[in-house]
Amino acid sequence: MRKRRERKKREVLEKRSQEQVEKKVDNTPVFAEVEKNAKWLAKTLGDSSDVVTRRFTIQYTPDREAIILYLDGMCNTENIDEYILSPLMLQGERVRTKSNLWKMVEESLVHIGEISKESDLKKMLVGLLNGDAILFVDGYTDGLIINAKGWPQRGVGEPRAESVVRGSREAFTETLRVNTAMIRRRLKDPSLRLTDMKAGDRTNTSITILHLDGVADPDIVNQVKQRIDEINLDGILESGYIEEMIQDVVWSPFPTIQNTERPDAVVSHLLEGKVAIIVDGTPQVLIAPAIFSQFYYSPEDYYSGYLIGTFLRLLRLLSFVIALMLPALYIAFIAFHPEMIPTQLAIAMAAGRATVPFPSIVEALVMETSVEILREASIRLPGPIGPTIGIVGALVIGDAAVTAGLVSPLMVIVVGLTTISSYANPSYNAAISVRLLRFPLMIAASILGLYGIVASLMVLLLHLLKIRSFGIPYLVPFSPLRLSDLKDTLIRIPWPWMKSRPTMFKPEDNQRTQGGKPVEHESKK
Repeated sequence: MRKRRERKKREVLEKRSQEQVEKKVDNTPVFAEVEKNAKWLAKTLGDSSDVVTRRFTIQYTPDREAIILYLDGMCNTENIDEYILSPLMLQGERVRTKSNLWKMVEESLVHIGEISKESDLKKMLVGLLNGDAILFVDGYTDGLIINAKGWPQRGVGEPRAESVVRGSREAFTETLRVNTAMIRRRLKDPSLRLTDMKAGDRTNTSITILHLDGVADPDIVNQVKQRIDEINLDGILESGYIEEMIQDVVWSPFPTIQNTERPDAVVSHLLEGKVAIIVDGTPQVLIAPAIFSQFYYSPEDYYSGYLIGTFLRLLRLLSFVIALMLPALYIAFIAFHPEMIPTQLAIAMAAGRATVPFPSIVEALVMETSVEILREASIRLPGPIGPTIGIVGALVIGDAAVTAGLVSPLMVIVVGLTTISSYANPSYNAAISVRLLRFPLMIAASILGLYGIVASLMVLLLHLLKIRSFGIPYLVPFSPLRLSDLKDTLIRIPWPWMKSRPTMFKPEDNQRTQGGKPVEHESKK
């Protein structure tokens, strides 16, 4: 019975894959009669109300009917009227004979920069759904896909999750070509390669892969393209779909692909030999491969002095340790190792916990869960009142809990320090992974004390050692150790001494500069 079910399931999967192959290979040629083309499109789209069909004749060729179709709201109607319909309907006197009609339409009567001739109706349908206008002329088995896109779009704003004191104030938008233009404006290198792809059987989402030819490792670039090409999903609505479908490790709290909303950050990663993935409809750009340490970098580290950048990185590392381990250490010391606490502090902690009816683990779990709920609620609330409600709610609940004797004052301090430290992480995804791991550490500390924390950290370290991102070890350059790449990890040495790119990403061109020694300038006396 089980074998029969497996065989039936395999047959269904094979049939489905065969249908998908046939769907991709099969094509429908353009009809010579424009009405047949219009009826085929109307039937395929189900007579949708947003499809605009304009029938007209080219001047001096009244027997040749033409049809232009576009989706209302997806195209710039002013461009269609001025640069397509007007030349075709009013400048037809340039057509001397019927034989050169199509050539004149294609070469001189359509005043749009980007057009393509197509003989497959299905490909023209894809162009129509992507916001292009399509043109048919009676008597010809070809059609024109005309770039007349013009849907409403959000303007370039400031980064919301990656704010900096010094640096660019521009952030990506939901429009793919606006995002690529922002990168092109910063990286004026002819070696920058953009590869367009599609994903999602129904959404047909546009994706652009960027890399620097001659710098990025071709194997990594090919891996990215292959994994995106192998995505078998009906819809791609955000870059998170792509991130989850192409990452090496699925069952891990740690992100192995970085996302950013800053164009300057994307350019800096491209210069290191990485690959950027832009998904149409989302302001988040993916960076691959990604290692553990880069999630704690900020673009501002490179805009300030090297001493300031190093100090900020060490501060973020300290905040990572606090956010991950402080509640667990509190539980371990209270429940298992009170002798390790200084006497005066132990007396103060005992006095604060004298009226608390719960063990330390329950106290910590209740407070941490409450803070997580408040944090999530503050995000969902309207913008002006969200942060206010979060701060006021935390203060009110914390004060009320201490007054009622449900938690100790020190527990409120621990939770407050933990929450503040988690906000010091520049990457939202990496901060969430720390928030998730905090709870297993707290449970381990409540069972075995410091031994449970050490055992959990060893398991966590082994997991990190096992993770790969497109073949790159997650803990590189610490494991495996690469001394040459340590100059831009926990510390950042001055720019004149960072003449080579990180070797851990296997760049083809390893040098940032073409020889020469750093120059030290002395002030004139």
